[in-house]
Amino acid sequence: MDTTTLPIRPSTAADLADLVGRELGPTEWYEITQDRVNAFADATGDHQWIHIDVEKAAASPLGGTIAHGLFSLSLGPFLSSRLLAFDGFAHGLNYGYNKVRFPAPVPVGSRIRMRVTVNAADEVAGGIQVTTTQVVELEGSDKPVMVAESVARVVAGA
Repeated sequence: MDTTTLPIRPSTAADLADLVGRELGPTEWYEITQDRVNAFADATGDHQWIHIDVEKAAASPLGGTIAHGLFSLSLGPFLSSRLLAFDGFAHGLNYGYNKVRFPAPVPVGSRIRMRVTVNAADEVAGGIQVTTTQVVELEGSDKPVMVAESVARVVAGA
């Protein structure tokens, strides 16, 4: 398995086990635009003013609109797939999250990127459960904007 080219593409339980403890990334920068935040607001029905009312948000202590925390979380599959791809398996599923935190806001107009650490790769009935920590960084900040422990299940090919 080539671990120098991203995304890394494991295809066996042993490949996944070899990744435990490894940090992958970061991804390329991803720009948080007002259009993307508005589209997320429309998709979820969460139209809180701090996300979509540019004028009102500019007068707030945050100084402008910010992305929804759940928008950052929803980018997890997209960003993490740039680092770790499960296309070497028959299929993979998002199994959930053990813990999610949003320690800092994401201002519209900023850029974020992700690092992923593989915490565990445990064989379970029907496949392998992969637990990772996803850390989303904000350009120019030392504080992460999202930290999530993600759980996926992958199934080996027939």
